[in-house]
Amino acid sequence: MENSEHTQPHIDSIAKQEQAFLEKRTLSERAGDRVAGFAGSLIFVMIHALLVLAWILVNAQGVRGIPRFDPFPFPLLGIIVAVEAVVLSSFILMRQNRMGKHAERRDHLNLQVDLISEKEITKLLQMVRAICAHMGLQDIADDKELREFSQATSVEKLTQRLDDTLPVG
Repeated sequence: MENSEHTQPHIDSIAKQEQAFLEKRTLSERAGDRVAGFAGSLIFVMIHALLVLAWILVNAQGVRGIPRFDPFPFPLLGIIVAVEAVVLSSFILMRQNRMGKHAERRDHLNLQVDLISEKEITKLLQMVRAICAHMGLQDIADDKELREFSQATSVEKLTQRLDDTLPVG
């Protein structure tokens, strides 16, 4: 199945859509994605750990040739880290919002495909029931579950049942 040729056009279509999504990004979105991507990397964490450690060493114990410029409790370091956190959080939130919209679009596409599939399967089951009835296989044609599945599914009714059944969080 993993090398099946009939799935390749679907994979190509999905890849094409993902590539189009990436190419539609504005220059600022691309830059924001790079910043957010780098901020979420281990290299970023390691660089920060080293910089904070160097800052503390210089300002707590002193390093020959470098004067102490931010004495304990390091108020300047605190301000810099706080401002950086706000800026990085903004980049990350912007990226998440954009990715959320993309995921929502993908969900809508999935829903459309699912609804089409539901309609096709219902029609196939109706045809199977008709063939069974025509061939004298009445016990199969009259099967309660098969009869129920061969009825059109109302998305509105299904949604209402879900709303009535699922707990409100």
